Amino acid sequence: MDLTEGTLKEKTNRAKSMMLWFGIGSLIMSFAGLTSAVLVSRKREDWMHDFEMPSAFFISCALILVSSLTFILAKRALKKNKRSLTTAMLLTTFGLGVAFILSQFEGFKQIVDSGYYLTGETSNVTMSFIYVIAAVHILHVVAGLLSLLVVIYNHFKQKYSPTEMLGMELSATFWHFVDILWLFLFLFLTYLV
Repeated sequence: MDLTEGTLKEKTNRAKSMMLWFGIGSLIMSFAGLTSAVLVSRKREDWMHDFEMPSAFFISCALILVSSLTFILAKRALKKNKRSLTTAMLLTTFGLGVAFILSQFEGFKQIVDSGYYLTGETSNVTMSFIYVIAAVHILHVVAGLLSLLVVIYNHFKQKYSPTEMLGMELSATFWHFVDILWLFLFLFLTYLV
């Protein structure tokens, strides 16, 4: 199908989807740059090869996985026109997203409790990368939460229906991307570095 064909609404929907995918592509390139820098830096003499990720980061992995599942369940419930279940799953997804961020901050606290800081005498290149990568990811989770708030607001305003779900679908796509990105980053930092 030609991208210029269709009604104005169809063209607008395609444009919104394309903008999301361009944004995701940009994020992939940004994090590819960060992970490439880690791969180069790990050859330094001062790179820590024996650091274990904080237990809170493992918990955050579980939270983010479950949040993706609840977002999927919210979409399925809306497709079946089960509005109250949709509401419950959207609110649960939001709560899990907030819990993920809190878990990340607990992970930072555990790193500090181990004696490693972002800057100063006890900082090192390994810890700096872990702090920066996790913090940049948290910013994208915050963007996902803001998107989710818009979805929840629009859901309460009954702007979505089983046949009108574009906003929810775009938000879900971004949310799942951010979730998969964290799992990749966590595994990368835990096992490949």
